[in-house]
Amino acid sequence: MKAKSSLLSAVSAMALSAGVIFSGAGVVQLAAVTVAEAAVVNRIEVRGNTRVDAETVRNYVDIRPGRNFGPADVDAAVKRLFATGMFSDVRISQSGSTLVVTVDEQAIVNQVLFQGNKKIKDADLTRQVQLQPRGAYSSAVMEADVQTIKQAYARIGRDDASVSAQIVDLGQNRVNVVYTIAEGDRTKIASIAFEGNTAFSDSRLRDVIVTKQSNLLSWLTRNDVYDQDKLQADEEALRRFYYNRGYADFRVISSAGQFDEAKNSYTVQFVVEEGQRYKFGDISIDSSIDGLTDDQLRAQLETKSGSYYSAQDVEKTLVALSERVADLGYAFAQVTPRGDRNFENQTISVAYTIDQGARAYVERIEIRGNSRTRDYVIRREFDLSEGDAFNQVLISRAKRRLEQLDFFSSVNISTAPGSEPDQVILVVDVVEKSTGELSIGGGYSTGSGPSGGFVVEGSVAERNFLGRGQSIRLAVGGGQTSRDYTLSFTEPYFLGRRISAGFDIFRNTREYDKYTSELTGGTIRFGLPITQTLSTQIAYNLQQENYGYNSKCLTADVYDLTKCDPISSYLSNVIPSSWVKSSVSGSLIYNTIDSMQSPRNGTYANLTAEVAGLGGDAQWVKFTGRGTHYQPLADEIDLVGLVSLGGGHIQKFGNSNLRVFDHFQSNERMIRGFRYNGIGPRDGVTGDHLGGTTYFNATAEMQFPLPLISESIGLRGAVFADAATLYGTDLVGGGITGDAMKWRASVGVGLTWASPFGPLRIDYAVPVMQETGDRVQNFNFGISTRF
Repeated sequence: MKAKSSLLSAVSAMALSAGVIFSGAGVVQLAAVTVAEAAVVNRIEVRGNTRVDAETVRNYVDIRPGRNFGPADVDAAVKRLFATGMFSDVRISQSGSTLVVTVDEQAIVNQVLFQGNKKIKDADLTRQVQLQPRGAYSSAVMEADVQTIKQAYARIGRDDASVSAQIVDLGQNRVNVVYTIAEGDRTKIASIAFEGNTAFSDSRLRDVIVTKQSNLLSWLTRNDVYDQDKLQADEEALRRFYYNRGYADFRVISSAGQFDEAKNSYTVQFVVEEGQRYKFGDISIDSSIDGLTDDQLRAQLETKSGSYYSAQDVEKTLVALSERVADLGYAFAQVTPRGDRNFENQTISVAYTIDQGARAYVERIEIRGNSRTRDYVIRREFDLSEGDAFNQVLISRAKRRLEQLDFFSSVNISTAPGSEPDQVILVVDVVEKSTGELSIGGGYSTGSGPSGGFVVEGSVAERNFLGRGQSIRLAVGGGQTSRDYTLSFTEPYFLGRRISAGFDIFRNTREYDKYTSELTGGTIRFGLPITQTLSTQIAYNLQQENYGYNSKCLTADVYDLTKCDPISSYLSNVIPSSWVKSSVSGSLIYNTIDSMQSPRNGTYANLTAEVAGLGGDAQWVKFTGRGTHYQPLADEIDLVGLVSLGGGHIQKFGNSNLRVFDHFQSNERMIRGFRYNGIGPRDGVTGDHLGGTTYFNATAEMQFPLPLISESIGLRGAVFADAATLYGTDLVGGGITGDAMKWRASVGVGLTWASPFGPLRIDYAVPVMQETGDRVQNFNFGISTRF
């Protein structure tokens, strides 16, 4: 029996020494003889290594002298060595009592070079590829890098970019890796079509999504890049759009892009199912918690019976109810909406059920992916912290806040079990994006006031300064008769609270027909949110104003009537002069606008009071207010109406008189169809308009898409009617005319353009009510924002 065992051992040893081979597929094969028993060796010899230490190789082999091993152990050793990425070939064999491990080391990458790339810089590509200088070369990794580079070009809209790779042998087992890139032309989106939509036109839905058709300006906007991830975001945007307009059964059946290689363009199609349109039916609150009554909560309801169903209103109600219930001392209460569809009368009754939820606490908040943004910038957007009761509604709101910061390309909040059954870990995964901006723009305004003529502006801004969530902006601008310099800084969470604090420093110079002005000053401001839609801002303002004669009107520093028309006596009283204004101001801001860039629904109102007299020369109190309401008139064709009302009054106090520069002056925001400072009280001798102490204005406007023009260009038409009055004066002296309350009115048409340089607008207005001495200006071109 003993002899038989010795014989088997000898056969096993002979088989191993005669035929253990590693194939390129990573499989160990024993030639001719199957090993019946494990083998033993006395030592392990490593051959072929030059850079990798032999002991390192032995550790990966993990076969120990004097211990039994078999083919499975050899196979595992080979796989471990290959997995290190340090070797291009591995062979293991046995020679007598020695296990021989022969390796061919991977070449070392000396340089990674890119050729032919212009649209993506070398540094950006280097960060994306896996092969790096001083690392091990791998042909498989190089091929993977080729695909990575192609994907990088696809993300900037160049799907037909081609990439090839090769190595240059430098000797001594060193290589250069060269990626040659043919960038090709920009891949366009030829068309975006919708199937299954009847309530809203294709053009209206194309305006909802982020992906846009290619047009003449796409090379600037870059919004015509096809991306499957963007399509998923577009699907969600479509769902929100329909859900907020009564279509609770809406769904996106499919979205896809078809690539045409010959034309290097995509055709994108969305297939949707709209379903019925619902209104809210009965709205009720069902509480199972003793002591919690409907009367305590009904004021929090944002959903109203008879209104069209809106998922956004349901969400607002959930947040309001959850906060109110928590304030009443029920930290673990859960608010759940339950909808009941009535298909016959097309209503959805909503019952908000309030139950005592399971006691669960937030053990910790774990943040991942923020290499630049500091943890506390993310944590402060949560209305709960470690140790607080778990509340899904508050977590959803924190997610929206993080997304609104615009610091991240994606935000995802998930949960994980804590150390105890009643503990929950919040996991916040973010993907950061660039928050710096460098912008250069220009334009032309037809106004004859301080903003008239050609203007250019350049600015450098950072929304997430040093990863602290602070914003800083430096802007320089000007035109033929103006210069502007501004430095602004904002800390959104002052002293760790949701109070914004910041300052602005500015210097503005203007050259008018007969005089010049220089304004140098600064503002310290604080902002405080009161509710989700109402906020307040207080500020201290210090400003020095210097006024002088226009140099073209002077001869030896004396005003020359032969060069300029006579200047008003009310202007000559303060020119030349230096004036210091020290004031405090407070504002209430109400904002429910759906989009500040392209508003279609909601209200924006601003009421401001400013008191000057805390030192300085000025002593007055000023009130201004403006409110604008947007309302869809025909949502299916994107017809939008707006109504705007505004007014202001300034009143002196103390011993100081109002100057001509303290009065309100008309502009295109007050009424179109008239020149800057073209209405109101005027000097009876020179005819110069002097401004007024009081004004009121109103606007009614209808905006619509332009037929036969792609909405992706951003052009929209408008018809409008303006009315305004500017009256009253506190100037000392006689000869003032036109200071009574007289209304002016105008009607006109406009064209707005959401350009890559900012919102622009051109208007043509015709006065239909005017007074003697008014100055008419039919065309006006400038910034379109009218908030």
